Amino acid sequence: MKRTNEMIVGLAMVAVISVITWALFAVGDNMTPGVTPFSKDVYQLHMIILGIVTVIGVLVFAAMFTSIYLHRKSRGAKAAQFTHSTKAEVTWTVIPILILVVMAVPATQVLIDMEDTSGAELNVKVTGYQWLWEYEYIEDEIQFYSALDRDSNYARQIGATRDPREVENYLLEVDKRVVLPTDTRIRFLLTSNDVIHSWWVPDLGWKRDAIPGMVNEAWTLIEEPGIYRGQCTELCGKDHGFMPVVIEAVTPEEYRAWVDSQKAEMAANDNAAERTWTRDELMTLGADVYAAQCASCHQGDGSGLEPAFPALAGSAVTVGAIEDHIDLIMNGRPGTAMAGFGQRLAAEDIAAALTYTRNAFGNETGDMVQPMRILKLKNGVVEGGVADTGPAGL
Repeated sequence: MKRTNEMIVGLAMVAVISVITWALFAVGDNMTPGVTPFSKDVYQLHMIILGIVTVIGVLVFAAMFTSIYLHRKSRGAKAAQFTHSTKAEVTWTVIPILILVVMAVPATQVLIDMEDTSGAELNVKVTGYQWLWEYEYIEDEIQFYSALDRDSNYARQIGATRDPREVENYLLEVDKRVVLPTDTRIRFLLTSNDVIHSWWVPDLGWKRDAIPGMVNEAWTLIEEPGIYRGQCTELCGKDHGFMPVVIEAVTPEEYRAWVDSQKAEMAANDNAAERTWTRDELMTLGADVYAAQCASCHQGDGSGLEPAFPALAGSAVTVGAIEDHIDLIMNGRPGTAMAGFGQRLAAEDIAAALTYTRNAFGNETGDMVQPMRILKLKNGVVEGGVADTGPAGL
C-alpha cells in the first residue's frame, strides 16, 4: 500500500510539471519555424532538444519533489547509510553521454549546412554603417542604402509630436527594402565600414556579425513570398536601436522586373545629376534626404544633440563658406561621428541636402548647390581647388 501511494504521488508530480511546461509552450513561448529550409531545420532541432530536456526535467524534478514529500523527517524517514555504488556511478555517467551523442549528431549536421555557402545563384554584399545598411547585388550591379523610414525617424526623436504607437511597424520599417527572389539560393557577404554591426532577420534562421576588415558569409533560400523584418543586434552606437532590416521576398519573375526598374532608376539618377535643378526641386528633395540621413543625429528641426551632434540652425558651417560645407559633407570629420557621404549618396542627394540645410532652420543664405558640382567632385574633376568648381549656384 505504501509503495502504491508513493507511485501515485510521483505520477501526480509528473503530471503537474508536464502541464505547466506545455502550458508555457502553448501560449507562444517558443521559436518560430521561419521561411527557409535552414530555419526549419533549426526549428526541428530545437524541438528535438526541447523534448529531450523537457522529459529529463520532468523526471528529475518529479523524483526530487516526490522524495522530499515522501521521505521527510516528519514521516519518520531515515537516511540510507551507504558511501559507494559502482552501478549508480556508471549509470549516471553513461546515460548523459548517450543523450549528448543523440543531440550532437543532428546539431552537427545543421551547423555544417549553415556554413556551406556554395552553389549560390545570387550574391548580396551587406555593409553596415552608423546607422544604416548598404546593399550591393553583385550579379545584377545594383547598389543602394537602406535606413530607418521617415515616420519612425520623426516619431522617435526628442520632442516628437507624433505618438510612436500610431506609426505602423515602428522602428522596423526602412526607406528602401531588400528585394529577394524566392526559391533561389542566395549568399550574403557581410562586412562593416566603421564599427561591429550584426545583421539579423529571425525568419531566415541565422544572424551574422558585420566586422570592419572582415567578410562573413551566410546563405538563405526563402520559400514563401512576404515581408520579413529584423534589425542590427550588436550595440553599434547611440542609434543602434534605429537600424532595421526589411526583406521583401517576391517570385523570381517579380524580382527580375524589380531589377529592371532599379537599373532604369539608376540611369535616371545619372541623368538627373547632369541637368540644372530649380531651388524648389532642391529644397523638396533636400528635406527628404535630410529626414533619412541627417535628422537622426541633428534632429528634425536642426537643433542637434550637443555636444556630439551640433545644431545646424545658425551654425558656422551651414552659414559659412560653402566650400567648407561641401567638403564636410563629402568627406566627413575624422575623430567625430560625422561620416562622409561622398560615396554613400548620389550627387543630387548631396546637392539637395546642402541646399536645404543652408536655407532651412532659419539659415536663409540663399545658396544653391547644383548636382553637377558634386558630380565633378565625385569624379575627381577639380577646377582650381578642392571645392572650387564654380559659383555656389552652379
